[in-house]
Amino acid sequence: MGSSEVSVIPGLQKEERAAVERRRLHVLKALKKLHIEADEAPVVAVLGSGGGLRAHIACLGVLSEMKEQGLLDAVTYLAGVSGSTWAISSLYTSDGDMEALEADLRHRFSRQEWDLAKSLQKTIQAARSENYSLTDFWAYMVISKQTRELPESHLSNMKKPVEEGTLPYPIFAAIDNDRQPSWQEAKAQETWFEFTPHHAGFPALGAYVSITHFGSKFKKGRLVRTHPERDLSFLRGLWGSALGNTEVNRNYIFDQLRNLLTPRGGLWRRTVAGVKNIGHLVFALLLRLQQSLQRERPALKVDEGSEPNYNWLTEMLENWTRTSLEKQEQPDEDPESKGTVPSVISVINTIPLLGICPKCWRWGLVGGFTGTTGGIQDKTMSSRKHLHLVDAGLAINTPFPLVLPPTREVHLILSFDFSAGDPFETIRATTDYCRRHKIPFPHVEEAKLDLWSKAPASCYILKGETGPVVMHFPLFNTDACGDDIEAWSDTYDTFKLADTYILDVVMPLLALAKMNVRENKKNILREMRNAAMLYYPKRYAQSCSLV
Repeated sequence: MGSSEVSVIPGLQKEERAAVERRRLHVLKALKKLHIEADEAPVVAVLGSGGGLRAHIACLGVLSEMKEQGLLDAVTYLAGVSGSTWAISSLYTSDGDMEALEADLRHRFSRQEWDLAKSLQKTIQAARSENYSLTDFWAYMVISKQTRELPESHLSNMKKPVEEGTLPYPIFAAIDNDRQPSWQEAKAQETWFEFTPHHAGFPALGAYVSITHFGSKFKKGRLVRTHPERDLSFLRGLWGSALGNTEVNRNYIFDQLRNLLTPRGGLWRRTVAGVKNIGHLVFALLLRLQQSLQRERPALKVDEGSEPNYNWLTEMLENWTRTSLEKQEQPDEDPESKGTVPSVISVINTIPLLGICPKCWRWGLVGGFTGTTGGIQDKTMSSRKHLHLVDAGLAINTPFPLVLPPTREVHLILSFDFSAGDPFETIRATTDYCRRHKIPFPHVEEAKLDLWSKAPASCYILKGETGPVVMHFPLFNTDACGDDIEAWSDTYDTFKLADTYILDVVMPLLALAKMNVRENKKNILREMRNAAMLYYPKRYAQSCSLV
């Protein structure tokens, strides 16, 4: 889909249809290796839930073990929300090499390193765009710190393996933050937004643009100003922006800073007044800068057992607050022209978002493409110049709504839930969503879900009269964790600081996710076989042996 126009076409885009058709040939070969003979391949979708770094690591484990067991080759769609999107996108940047991905994971979390200078440069570059928002800061300064990587490739770079059918067709979820009220009231389908290697858009509206033109400016459905394709680092920040989008979580982060600073000579009390006008993120940024800036200063002598002197940070904050607004808004030297980390004032001047420009406190700002586009009946959508896209986990923490439309003809869904809380919340939310929109989805009584959530097993198979079969896999379950589910959940809390994810913490989580797949291989094969029998009964030949 390389068109410079907005496409308003119901159903699958032609590029996806061709890629999925090519994928069928590879799926059939994979099924044969798994002793499932079929002339037509059932469409299997693997879904990964959100959950920050926990989801990122666990989803990598799921993908790795599915590859090892020969199951991933039988999958047509991969779809993710939030942290799972970080893992799924990595699968394509590594050309499906899971051994290389695991080696990279071990390398990233065996060292406590973060390329601050590069992250700052990316943030500053983004700040020059008319569509700069908190998502840019979040992507380049927070998510890159969490994952210890800053990928510069693009979604369009994934086209080759997808079009050849060697890897599943990926779908990355977001939601339209401006339609949150309609989601809260009616679970509106138009809230959901999807990204693929070919397009970005609203599936419920059938409105898409080429992924290479996502964020560019359109007028009356035609491209009028081209912006460079956004890199994967930005998109990962957008897909995983739930933590930075809620007031509760901002307060949580602020509390952590208070806890961090209070023991150190009461710095918190002395700096609150200065921080107030700059905003939470400036303060967070200064903390991130602390280590690098100290490299440029003479080493501070600290007596053994005493706390470091943070007066320099206080001075910088006070100097900043005394600077006139006129001076604050003037650009400083280009920090990219120097070989060192930019100064604090340079960074803040270059990034007007941080407390100086309240109107810029917005998330996921991109150029709209639905404005005055023919074919879109929704008046709200057809009059918008900008979109604000955020983490889909704010709606449903698994991308069920993107694989359930009948146009994708999904027969079997493998739903991997990486939640630290109720592992059936996504099932509850999806059931409600499907009931409202008359979409076939297995119904489970609320009482049964409550019972299951108290001591979840590793796999649940949900079947309705029509629609796809859903296999649901809670990450923390009694089969793998025994009576220690709460301890596992606490260890991998969603708000667990990135720096505490050392290798000894990462590897057990990776192993747990792998084990959940390995222990349920027979169940997965049985449902793949059943799907082939159910949807293609005349062509299906029963396997000669059961695995």
